[in-house]
Amino acid sequence: MTIPKLQAPLATVAMPVQAKLAAAWASLMFLYIYVDYYHLYRPGILDDIQAGLVFEFEISPPLMTAFLALLAVPSLMITLSVVLPAQANRIANLLVAALYIPVTAFNAVGESWEWAPFYVLSIGVELLLLAFILRASWAWPRIPAAAPVPVDEIRR
Repeated sequence: MTIPKLQAPLATVAMPVQAKLAAAWASLMFLYIYVDYYHLYRPGILDDIQAGLVFEFEISPPLMTAFLALLAVPSLMITLSVVLPAQANRIANLLVAALYIPVTAFNAVGESWEWAPFYVLSIGVELLLLAFILRASWAWPRIPAAAPVPVDEIRR
């Protein structure tokens, strides 16, 4: 049996900026979740959690609320990137992505060189996604301004 070759090349459909941004935020959230999950496999991490510590912080309702708020913002950006009007959408994406760059980089603080490849890869990809969000938001397409109509044309 022979497989027929396609006659026409596949079409690349233009993707709206909103869809690109939502996809980037969703990818970022998957990375956040999986990096945190794989982090639990490090020796001693579960012992620290059972002892009531995360990083250097005592596990408490305010800390857990702060962690939830920290993850809720990029989670909400998935939806907001699709539903907000263009101007608000652009501003929100620029602000939140810019604010999350130091948040993301903070994840490397206090880590050993032994785990550097894990954090370089995970934080590096997260930072690339944030850079993409900033670039896509900054370069948001504009509606071309209409050419001015001469006054003589208006009177007719």
